[in-house]
Amino acid sequence: MKTWFNKTAISRTALTAIAGVSVFALAACGGSTTPAASEGAQGSATDAITVYNAQHQELTQAWVDAFTKETGIKVTLRNGDDSELSNQIIAEGAKSPADVFLTENSPAMTQVENAGLFTDIDAKIQGQVPAEYRPSTNKWTGIAARSTVFAYNKSKLTEAQLPKSIMDLADPAWKGKWAASPSGADFQAIVSAMLELKGQDATLAWLKAMKENSKAYKGNSTAMKAVNAGEVDGAVIYHYYWFGDQAKTGENSKNVALHYFKNQDPGAFVSISGGGVLASSKHQANAEKFLEFITGKAGQTILQTGTSFEYPVASDVAANAKLVPLKDLDAPKVDAAKLNSQKVTDLMTEAGLL
Repeated sequence: MKTWFNKTAISRTALTAIAGVSVFALAACGGSTTPAASEGAQGSATDAITVYNAQHQELTQAWVDAFTKETGIKVTLRNGDDSELSNQIIAEGAKSPADVFLTENSPAMTQVENAGLFTDIDAKIQGQVPAEYRPSTNKWTGIAARSTVFAYNKSKLTEAQLPKSIMDLADPAWKGKWAASPSGADFQAIVSAMLELKGQDATLAWLKAMKENSKAYKGNSTAMKAVNAGEVDGAVIYHYYWFGDQAKTGENSKNVALHYFKNQDPGAFVSISGGGVLASSKHQANAEKFLEFITGKAGQTILQTGTSFEYPVASDVAANAKLVPLKDLDAPKVDAAKLNSQKVTDLMTEAGLL
């Protein structure tokens, strides 16, 4: 979690008191309260934009630095997670200082869209992003993507023993053998897709079985580590956690392989990271330039060559060569505008997972 404060709006005494609380919060969550501005910016303050960022900070900072270098437009990042920032934008409404909102997953985007707070995406941006990576409403756009996978321990499961569908994990035979991070936005996006594809009754039944069968971990990385250590046979996560660890020491994934469900299964869901321009933005032209940049060739190439291992979705930029190509994932077709985060949390609460 990342917090931030408008330092001009509070007294020096109040700021000192808040700082003391913030230091305690930082120790608990490892965040930073300081908005990150792009370095080397030459633009004036009146040109600057503020981005509420729930994407990977390193990736977005690389986008910001390259954008500012090319345009001279200053960018201030205010970092948080998907639901934290979407709820903040909704609470701020027309008074939000945000010009752009970036997420890791689609449901937070649809939450803001459903509140009527996005303006339409510019036609040039739409032209850079294929329709399957945009919501049908065109109130925001895809900027990156990640694939659902079943990460499994190679010494505990053979390929023949792997589930054919994510729905198979509801079988009592999987009791105690698989894991996930149900409290995270990543997993809830996967459930959002299941809800759209399979309906409420089937999704609730699956979630109730998950309560009985699975082990809950805090975060996808932790779930993958549990698989690697043999605590569970497998876990439902996103692909890039494995690739990111492999690119480093591989110590948390050396015993792990990835199973792609394919066959347009709910477990083959490709989650779209989103970007949108706030209707209340006082700098909409520059906000649109920023989205145009990150969905353009230069911005998508940063995805291709960077260390996030997410998929580019725009401007015909191919994925990192280490990744399974998007076209080979055989993902189900899901309109991102229909993903319902509130309904998912209601169902997961009913199932006892939240």
